[in-house]
Amino acid sequence: MALPVASIERLAFGGNGVCRIDGKVCFVPYSCPGDHASIRITTEKKSYSLGSLAELREPSPFRVIPECPLFGQCGGCHWQHISYEVQCEQKRNILAECLRKGARIAADCVEETVAAPHRYGYRSRVQFKVGVSSGRLLIGFFRHASHGVVDAPTGCPVALPVVNELLARCRCELPGCPGFETFTQLTIDAGENGVVLVIHDRGELSAGKRRYLADPARDFGPCSGLLLAAEDGSGSKKIRGDGEVCYSLAAASGGASLSLAYPSGGFAQVNRLQNSAMVSLVTRLAACHPTETLLDLYCGNGNFSLPLASEVAKVTGIESNAEACRAATANAEINKVANVEFICDDAATGVSRLLRLGRTFDVVLLDPPRAGAGEVLSGIVTLQPERIIYVSCDPSTLARDCERLMVGGYRVVSSVPLDMFPQTYHIESITLLGKAGKGDVT
Repeated sequence: MALPVASIERLAFGGNGVCRIDGKVCFVPYSCPGDHASIRITTEKKSYSLGSLAELREPSPFRVIPECPLFGQCGGCHWQHISYEVQCEQKRNILAECLRKGARIAADCVEETVAAPHRYGYRSRVQFKVGVSSGRLLIGFFRHASHGVVDAPTGCPVALPVVNELLARCRCELPGCPGFETFTQLTIDAGENGVVLVIHDRGELSAGKRRYLADPARDFGPCSGLLLAAEDGSGSKKIRGDGEVCYSLAAASGGASLSLAYPSGGFAQVNRLQNSAMVSLVTRLAACHPTETLLDLYCGNGNFSLPLASEVAKVTGIESNAEACRAATANAEINKVANVEFICDDAATGVSRLLRLGRTFDVVLLDPPRAGAGEVLSGIVTLQPERIIYVSCDPSTLARDCERLMVGGYRVVSSVPLDMFPQTYHIESITLLGKAGKGDVT
């Protein structure tokens, strides 16, 4: 039986191309808008199907040659075969479609994607998976849709060069470590103060391993700190150097640059240039006044709180992770930012406590995890801030949460996609919501 032939119309969140076969939507991995291809159906569902490219009859004019030799095997990148301009265009379209379907938000509320200045060589933190095959150490990434490790002998093209430099030293030194077979992952985190290596181990953090890794004869190149961490979460051992990672951010008011730190393994944006762009964008959308107060939920190490402190009378940050909250407090002290306070608490319970105390805020900023904001939304609505800034890494949960805020009396003013992760389908976005007036129509 002849295979169906179709043209790829667009890209979907998740990375697949989208076409229609006999009127039914079909998702095709590693395809590109404009491809004309024979499609092999691999899975049939009631309302859609999954397929693969059987024969590329007419390649899209938007196809480019991937820079990574492992593209298509490694599960990390999804769009290296697509021109960067089209990647940005599709991310804007995906965000607009998610907001339209999930919250009936008009497409003209979604601005153009803020493109990344570097399309490769941008990631400051990379988690390399570790495996062993026939006694040989493999360091790379999980194979697409599996937990088998694809070895990456030349490193990762989207990582900063210094990350790949340290990875190359690990390839030389780790095979001699007693018990290396139980290593599961290497986390390499590059900051302005050096590069921290965390070796994750499913076995015992034995004295033999620690002595070997601490030996000055072991050359880990640019490594400024090395930790050996138990995979079960029971703790880690500092082997050499310091485990803290630092980066700089400009103050929103254009004052002195801020130096922010966080413990390796803690959350921080991995694209430092785009993180700076995101802080600037949040500052523009928030449009704060010197007399206003700001509540920063899921504030982490103060990535937004501290730059924005120069714009307002006071910032209150809430963060559930104790280490991140301690880092935020230390960062405020080091940078001499006095008009901030950080509370270690769950976002929802923290907001409830502020409400009981009668606290009010002009602006609420939230940067929740991928699952979205959940229970804290009702508390935000009760606070009745004039403006809400929602930083999201998932368009679907953003749309769901925007709908709940709209029911609570807010409207989406603008949503801006920002490309934090070139060559992947992941979309970071910043959305401004304001109080809805009687005549507002979303």
